[in-house]
Amino acid sequence: MNTFLKRILIILTLVAVGLFLYSYFVENIFSKRLSPKDNVEYKLNDLQVEVFYNRPSKKGREIFGGLVPYNQVWRTGANEATTFETNKSLYVKGIAIPKGIYTLWTVPKDSSWQVIFNKKLYPWGVDEQMKPMREPQHDILEIEVPTEELNTTVEQFTIGFDNTTGDLHLTMAWDKTKIAVPLTVIKDSIE
Repeated sequence: MNTFLKRILIILTLVAVGLFLYSYFVENIFSKRLSPKDNVEYKLNDLQVEVFYNRPSKKGREIFGGLVPYNQVWRTGANEATTFETNKSLYVKGIAIPKGIYTLWTVPKDSSWQVIFNKKLYPWGVDEQMKPMREPQHDILEIEVPTEELNTTVEQFTIGFDNTTGDLHLTMAWDKTKIAVPLTVIKDSIE
């Protein structure tokens, strides 16, 4: 066998071993994720907002007040910390936040949720004890929004943007609960 073919075989073997080790120790790239990653974005004129999150499923479980306890910080999804990015400064329920990237945390309650924008980017949503990694000293904004009870069940946690009435909202829905966070572009944006 010539030298070129031997080198190709060695490189292919190393790549295969690397993929196997990554799959075994980090993330099984060959199986479907239980809470798949998703990215949702909204663009209008020169505004672009984007959310990266992971989408857990209901699977017959009690969600709010059960799997996701009331009155405790939730990573707002599964796996990695949920991030919110805006290229323009915004008012979020009347409070200004500069353009940038934030982690998004929530505290679900029976009839309302606290929504928290945090300046620190975390590699994962929870620590080894399954406690949220959020550090309150990095919070830039904390607001309260009412919940809406849905007539149908949302099987998989869903984040989206709604501009059907001309007012932009960041929406989150799961099980029979939905919230809508009002977003407004600051005209003389803080750049």
